[in-house]
Amino acid sequence: MKIHILILYTSLLCLIPRLLHAQELKSFSGKVKNGYNFWLYTPEGYTADKQTPVIIFLHGKSLCGNNLKRVRTYGTIHAIDKGRKIPAIVLAPQNPGGSWNPHKIMNCLKWVEDNYTVDTNRVYTIGISLGGYGTLDFIGTYPDKIAAAVELCGGTTLKDFSGLSQVPLWIFHGTADRAVPISASQRVCDGISSLGQPQRLIFTKLSGYNHGAPARILYLKETYDWLLEHSLTEEGRPVNRNYDISPNVIRNAYKDLHR
Repeated sequence: MKIHILILYTSLLCLIPRLLHAQELKSFSGKVKNGYNFWLYTPEGYTADKQTPVIIFLHGKSLCGNNLKRVRTYGTIHAIDKGRKIPAIVLAPQNPGGSWNPHKIMNCLKWVEDNYTVDTNRVYTIGISLGGYGTLDFIGTYPDKIAAAVELCGGTTLKDFSGLSQVPLWIFHGTADRAVPISASQRVCDGISSLGQPQRLIFTKLSGYNHGAPARILYLKETYDWLLEHSLTEEGRPVNRNYDISPNVIRNAYKDLHR
């Protein structure tokens, strides 16, 4: 009997690290020098002995500030709060104001890589509006670090599109967007095409959509599944064109958050 109890006790001790890394959402402030405060989500089943992908979510201007609770108002973290299951670590920094800084985002990512077990071949970025600009500026600066990206109703401050052309990228923009005109995304697509490398780009024009409407895409299971299909190890880094994220799918984004 004592032997059985000892075996059971030893087994429970082995399980403790796994239990400690169950699904959780934590906020971090002042952790990263020359970085941002951020939320960090670890998915159900995360363990320190298994490499896990990372998705970086960059919010829009309305969530800027120094109150991290604002970052849970909409977007990827809000989708998780509402029941969206994402099989990846989610890093959601808060921009205190102004443009997103690619180097500060990278410093946050490096902190995550130093403190969690990350699959560095499967790091992704998704952003909307100001965060869309941040997404393109970030992946264009570090194209060899990001496996794929989704950009919603934004643009880029970059003048050199060579980095952007290396990353599998899906851009969405509403034709009725008055805050950031669709021409901002069109400029990116034209710039990538001018390099003769449009094969990794998908550009979806959402007819009649205003600036806020594409936010629904942040709640879709398909959005995160599409990102996770890509890896830096794929030869030629092809873009996956087998997903349907059309207006019909987008309209139903909130109906089934527990998929």
